[in-house]
Amino acid sequence: MSQSFPDHLASARLRLRRLYRNDAKALCAYRSLPEVARYQYWESFGPKDAARLIETQSGTEPDIPGTWFQMAIIKAATGEMMGDCGLHCPENEPRQMEIGITLSPRHQGRLYADEAVECLLDYLFGRLEKHRVFASIDVLNRSAIALCRRLGFRQEAHLVEHRWFKNKWQSEYVFAMLKREWVERNLPDKSKHQQAKTFS
Repeated sequence: MSQSFPDHLASARLRLRRLYRNDAKALCAYRSLPEVARYQYWESFGPKDAARLIETQSGTEPDIPGTWFQMAIIKAATGEMMGDCGLHCPENEPRQMEIGITLSPRHQGRLYADEAVECLLDYLFGRLEKHRVFASIDVLNRSAIALCRRLGFRQEAHLVEHRWFKNKWQSEYVFAMLKREWVERNLPDKSKHQQAKTFS
C-alpha cells in the first residue's frame, strides 16, 4: 500500500519536497543546459515540458508500483531550488526503489547531491522499509559514479551497449544498496566492533 509523502524531507542543508507550479522557471533554468541533459532522457527542456512534468506529479505518491515520484531539492537557508530527484517504484518489484538526481551545475561540487541521496536513503529504508535501492548510471557520468561509491553503493552490473540512446549505444553501471547494508553502514563504530566480535 502506498504511503502519502510528508510535507518534506529534511537534511542539514536541504529540503526535499513536491514540485510546485512556481518551480517551472527554475526547472527550465538548469534542465535546459546541454551539460545537464547529456545523461538524461530529454534532449531539450522548456516551459511546456516543465508544466507537463509538474502537472503529472500533482496527484502522485512515492510508493506506487510502476511510477516515478519527482521532488524539488531546496536549499534550506535561502529557499532556492537547486535541482530535483526522483523515486521509481518498479511495477513488479515494489519492495525496491530506483533513484535519480539532477543538480544545477551552479550547485555541484559541494556535496549537495550526496546529502540529497542520504536523505532519500533514510526515507526509503527507514520509513518505507524498502529492501533494495538502486541507480542506473551512464559509464561516462563520472560524478554520479563517484557519488554512488562515496555513499557505499555496490556496483552490481556493467551493461555494455545495452540500449540505443540519443543516437548511439549506451553502456551503464548499476549500483545498489540493501537495507541491511544501510543499517550496517549507519551503526556507530563501537556497535560495529561488538557485532564483529559476536559473529567471529
